Amino acid sequence: MLLAGKSVIVSGVGAGLGHQVAATVVRDGGNAVLGARTAANLAKSAAEIDPEGRHTAHLATDITDEAQCEALAALALERFGRIDAVVHVAAWDSCFGGIEDADFATWQSVVDVNLLGTLRMTRACLPGLKERGGSVVVIGTQSSVAAPSQVRQAAYAASKGALTSAMYSMAREFGPYRIRVNTVLPGWMWGPPVQAYVRFTAHTEGVPEAEVLGRLGERMALPDLATDGDVADAVAFLASDRARAITGQSLLVNAGELMR
Repeated sequence: MLLAGKSVIVSGVGAGLGHQVAATVVRDGGNAVLGARTAANLAKSAAEIDPEGRHTAHLATDITDEAQCEALAALALERFGRIDAVVHVAAWDSCFGGIEDADFATWQSVVDVNLLGTLRMTRACLPGLKERGGSVVVIGTQSSVAAPSQVRQAAYAASKGALTSAMYSMAREFGPYRIRVNTVLPGWMWGPPVQAYVRFTAHTEGVPEAEVLGRLGERMALPDLATDGDVADAVAFLASDRARAITGQSLLVNAGELMR
């Protein structure tokens, strides 16, 4: 029960990693405060994770809106009396392409969500985190340190790379309050987005899904792709007191595809 009694805010709760992180928080004894833009998705996730509603709360939240970020932090304090951790899953990852064909107006929107939105949400949680110390866990991406050859997402990678740089500053700034800041960098992660990629690629190429999945797995040191659950377990560790001396670090969860 790594998170027994702790209150953890999770942004970007949908069908994939955000849902899994929130479920892991509750599984490990904590209370999860769910935020995302779509209220119906939040209600569905909360009902699946915590049918009796004792260990979850949720509020529709757009992290590009500072007031909405503050409202989510206020809900955590109102419902559970504390904020022990905030996990940033919310991101815009559907902007594809490179520099040559870039629409920089769209890039600005990606940065507003992925970089500035995360910082807005972090700042909204600071008063609660300062009361007893705690943890900020940012979901980054392996593509911010090693561009993949299969899918080009330069805007997403650049915005997440900037966020990793911001992590170092936050870790130093918030350290005196015993607030730790770390980043988890997933690679290919078996969950709804990668499942959709495998289905689409298999259909486009006219090959079995197992063949597409096998190509992805060939690059891994371990025989299986990491899953949403594996990433959520790493998040739970970093959010817990077991990681009390870890801050300013980036943890790759990628089955050994990239080693650093």
